[in-house]
Amino acid sequence: MERLDRFMARANAAYYAGPDPLAGFTTAPEISQVFGEVLGAWAAVAWQAMGSPTDAVLVEAGPGRGTLMADALRVLRRAAPSLAGNVHLVETSPSLRARQALAVAHATWHDRLETVPTGPLVLLANEFLDALPIRQCVRRGDGWVERHVASGAFVEVPCPAPPTVDAPDDGIVEWSEAARDLVHRVAGRVVAQGGVALFIDYGPERSAPGDSLQALRGGEAVDPLADPGSADLTAHVDIEALAGVARLAGATVQGPVPQGAFLARLGLFERSRALASNVPPPRAGALMEAAQRLAEPHLMGRLFKVTAVCHPALPSLSGFAA
Repeated sequence: MERLDRFMARANAAYYAGPDPLAGFTTAPEISQVFGEVLGAWAAVAWQAMGSPTDAVLVEAGPGRGTLMADALRVLRRAAPSLAGNVHLVETSPSLRARQALAVAHATWHDRLETVPTGPLVLLANEFLDALPIRQCVRRGDGWVERHVASGAFVEVPCPAPPTVDAPDDGIVEWSEAARDLVHRVAGRVVAQGGVALFIDYGPERSAPGDSLQALRGGEAVDPLADPGSADLTAHVDIEALAGVARLAGATVQGPVPQGAFLARLGLFERSRALASNVPPPRAGALMEAAQRLAEPHLMGRLFKVTAVCHPALPSLSGFAA
């Protein structure tokens, strides 16, 4: 028997050590090249707001196939060449590192953020926090039990009240110590050394009870407790709680804003139309459909939220003000 977060960490470590952990998955960077391009432009503007430091480091956490960074660098090599020349990727999967190396030249890889060189930080993290392990507690009358896993099923163990939102009887509260620790460390770094971290992930704007643990294998939903290591386990991100962690560390927080509004403010549709004007009609239609998929509220535009953890001296950044 092991606690849920330890089970999840072990299962995901085994899954991402596999030969092709992203098989069957299409994330935002693969939907449209414009996603990475506008984030590259955003990073350039943020870097300029930091005073264009020549020792700034560009980092992506969980870079997937390397598509986002490759698209962002097309913009950054022109708009912020010194930043584009100092690329660091935080990735533990050997197979994904090999894929990333095909897409991004002259990067340095790290298992952990702590080994990234010192200096002002521009961090991009798309669908990274959702894969960090969570704990779950269930209210049972006047007390609480915590979910453990044994033989492919939940086992409830009495525990103290969880350090997060309350819940009705039989309600589930979940939180991620790993995500809180990472955000705390990122916030501490940007306060001490300057910079900004941009997190794009799915979850509600306000903390609320509920069970969001899910497992996907080849893009299909499966039992998260069955056959650990064969599927990608994720959960909704508690954005409000993580913003509170960042503020306690001395950082400022911009957002969250829905992904659709954020991308539209950065020029998603204008850039997509510009690309569409130079390609055959079928390709042009696909480009505009991709933009709509990223931004429309009933698709990805509202489910995903964008949050920036910033040095207190930074002004309001692009995409966060209407």
